[in-house]
Amino acid sequence: MGVCSLAAAELLSLRNRVPVPAVRVNEAAVATAFVSERHLRIDGRTPTSFAPLSGFWRAADGWVRTHANYPHHRARLLDALGITDTGQDDELVDVLAEELASRPAQEVQETVYAAGGLAVAVASAPAGAGPGLVETRHVGRGGRRLLAHASVPVQGVRVLDLTRVIAGPVATRTLALLGADVLRVDAPRLAEDADAHADTGMGKRSTLLDLAHPGDRHDFESLLGRADVVVTGYRPGALDRHGLAADALLARRPGLIVAQLCAWDWSGPWAERRGFDSLVQAGTGIAAIEAMDDGRPGVLPAQALDHGTGYLLAAAVLRALSDRQATGGGRHVRLSLAGTASWLLHGISPAPAHGESDVYDAGFWLTETDSPYGRLSYARPPVRYEGAPANWGHGPTRWGTDQPHWA
Repeated sequence: MGVCSLAAAELLSLRNRVPVPAVRVNEAAVATAFVSERHLRIDGRTPTSFAPLSGFWRAADGWVRTHANYPHHRARLLDALGITDTGQDDELVDVLAEELASRPAQEVQETVYAAGGLAVAVASAPAGAGPGLVETRHVGRGGRRLLAHASVPVQGVRVLDLTRVIAGPVATRTLALLGADVLRVDAPRLAEDADAHADTGMGKRSTLLDLAHPGDRHDFESLLGRADVVVTGYRPGALDRHGLAADALLARRPGLIVAQLCAWDWSGPWAERRGFDSLVQAGTGIAAIEAMDDGRPGVLPAQALDHGTGYLLAAAVLRALSDRQATGGGRHVRLSLAGTASWLLHGISPAPAHGESDVYDAGFWLTETDSPYGRLSYARPPVRYEGAPANWGHGPTRWGTDQPHWA
């Protein structure tokens, strides 16, 4: 959060040609925002974070972690393991547990992944150094678009948001807070969880485009033609068939900022695998470090890979815009959840406990607003520099209901 707040302050300073505003990050605000999905209330209702078939399970020789929050991932998990879907998750929990306990963890992992599902064998210890934290490259010299004087860092910047779930949407939610016109674009066939979008859709708009449909593709190209930033959150190569590889985007739109996020890595045997924060924690050794006294794998007290990577991604975009302001040219930045995990495992020393000073009132950092989903109680943004926006300009619009046009 310090990096993100400083990058925002420095960009504002560059645009306005004034000293950099003072940055002071509040730990309680950050702690609240890093579990924003847990603090969310919709008309007083608490959303469900994980589905019954998502979690840690004993295997024949260790543990596996599954992710079945989305219907298609749930279906693929059951199908891969030969389990008949009765539609009753309470019944299927015992069936799944029995089946997984009969198989080695690595076999489960490979069988489920081959079927397009999500399961990871829990690593017993941290692996060696993983992917780098941030990769960035400068592309070309053309397309310099100077950003004028502004009241917030990315005022007037147009962001195409091609991300899902938490990490990418947190990044673009942050850019929306800081003044960007953010339009999220999803395929009609792949619905987002309504509760997740209520949390991460703050300040943004959301539209649906089928890139295989000529009319929708025309709309997308029109959006791209005026975009300053494209943020993607899909597996390496997943968007290439639509002509949306980073180099293709930069060739069509010189001076563009392309910011990409993936789960595992940008090359190697795991690059093309799907992943979520919980799975990356399991696969990188974090779950083993956080293990319970009885040996059951544990988790970080927040989905810190998602949230941390999201804010770092926003910071990378802000820094890229500052660099473009100075030298022109496009930028290509890449981050991964596994890169953030490696940084946490090998680059950060745990701070000593401070007893009562660790206790804070999360309620102070919550606020409310009306939305198409109902009355929302949610975490306030943690970006902090002198004069920073205290809240988003508006709540989330309903997923997929906005027109494919810039504001």
